[in-house]
Order: sequence, then structure tokens, then C-alpha cells
Amino acid sequence: MKTELHVPSDLKFLTIVENWLLGCLEVQLGESVDWSRQSNRLRLVLVEAYSNVVRHAHKEQANLPVLIRLELKNRDIALEIWDRGEGFDMSEYFPPSPTDKQEGGYGWLIMNRLMDKVEYQLQVNGGNCLKLEATLPEAT
Repeated sequence: MKTELHVPSDLKFLTIVENWLLGCLEVQLGESVDWSRQSNRLRLVLVEAYSNVVRHAHKEQANLPVLIRLELKNRDIALEIWDRGEGFDMSEYFPPSPTDKQEGGYGWLIMNRLMDKVEYQLQVNGGNCLKLEATLPEAT
């Protein structure tokens, strides 16, 4: 299954984005997934990714659309979040240290802990792409 959502760069649409993602997955996978556990994981990752686009890449420019693509093969999900911003140079990213009182930089860390694979590509076909992959475990 492949689907995509075009949505404005506005945090008012966050609930719509979350419901779209979880709704698509639940329709396809039904009760074979423990949604009480997996929905929180996926929501947190999606909130981080989408809010970073809105606040940083598009800098509160609601007229710039965000494209979110979802591909599901068996239990493997691939989620792409595309933006039209300048992009982020990953060589400038330094993970937060527990001893520092750093304000930002936790999103990348969170996404990497919660997903199996996280990739970020600058300027691909006129946009930047954050790709998140994970395998959803069977409900026990």
C-alpha cells in the first residue's frame, strides 16, 4: 500500500496528519498490531518530523506544503516527510549530552531511538526528504 498526504505547514494540521497516518495503518493491519504501544511511538516520531518542518524548514510559512508519503509492505513501514526549506546540514548536528542543558537537538535523537532506520537527504528533486523506517511487531 502506498499513499500520500499534502498538508500546509501549520501545526493546526498536526492532528490531521497523525490521524491520517494511524488510520491508514490500522485499516491495513487491523488488530495484528498492538496500537496502544505502536500509536504512541509513531505519533511522537511524526510530531517531531512534522513540527521540525513547520518551525525550522518552512519557518512558519503555511503556504509551503509538506508532503508525507507512506508505504507499507507486510509489516514494514516507510514514511517520507518532504519539505521545501533550505535543509539542515547533518554535519552540524551534535547529539545532546546528558550534562549539557541544551534546548534543541533532541528530535533527531528521539527519531533514531524509536525507528529502525532514519535518513535525511538534502535537495532531492527540489526538496529535502526525511525517511523513517520501522517494522511493526505482531501484537502479543
